[in-house]
Amino acid sequence: MSGHSKWSSIKHKKAATDAKRGKVFSTIVSEIVVAARTGGVDPDANPRLRMALAKAKEANMPADNIKRAIQRGTGELPGTILEEVAYEGYGPGGVAILVEAVTDNKNRTSSNVRHLFNKGGGNLGEAGCVGWMFRKRGYLSLKEEAIAEDEIFEIALEAGAEDVKTEEGVYEITTSVPDFENVKQAIEGRGLAFEVAEITMLPTTSVKLTGKEARQALRLVENLEEDDDVQQVYANFDISSEDIKKWEAESGE
Repeated sequence: MSGHSKWSSIKHKKAATDAKRGKVFSTIVSEIVVAARTGGVDPDANPRLRMALAKAKEANMPADNIKRAIQRGTGELPGTILEEVAYEGYGPGGVAILVEAVTDNKNRTSSNVRHLFNKGGGNLGEAGCVGWMFRKRGYLSLKEEAIAEDEIFEIALEAGAEDVKTEEGVYEITTSVPDFENVKQAIEGRGLAFEVAEITMLPTTSVKLTGKEARQALRLVENLEEDDDVQQVYANFDISSEDIKKWEAESGE
């Protein structure tokens, strides 16, 4: 998990810029369409749709956009057929990278992702080459100043969390996928706000990167995330806060 909270924080800080480009809305719409198609329109019975709708609310997506996305998923409205695809590869320093995308043209998406890997000093690999280094988990983080350590441990673990750690002033909480909502609601019930709350792919091992390689890896992940078809990017890098700050400065953040 090392480095996850730092990269997640960067992604959330960039949300406003992404929203201006329309990237956030398009990503959420694609997720709603696929979630509704594969799991039905009842959020109570479809955790994936429930989470997508929560993201839509957080991004202030208009209700009409949400309704149309659901109707596209159920076939009530016409639209292009979207498929889920995944890519695996390596970035600078041998860092493992997983890419999840939703597309109406797999050839286009594959070509774009391959180009971004090559341009970013990495290479696209075969299916399964790095997937074994990650596991699907619920992940929540909140600032250490929000609550005492013994309290957050008690709340989270009693609600079913697998682990609670502290890293650089942030509590990091991991859960199984089924227990994610219980833990999230238990913490929200105390009036606490999350920095990050999501189902994600957490690395089981990490690669420590520094200097130029660290910033190249961050840039590669950012460029992959900015592709219109890409939904999520996961990487197992461990990068210091100092290198992240240097990269942010170079990026004009």
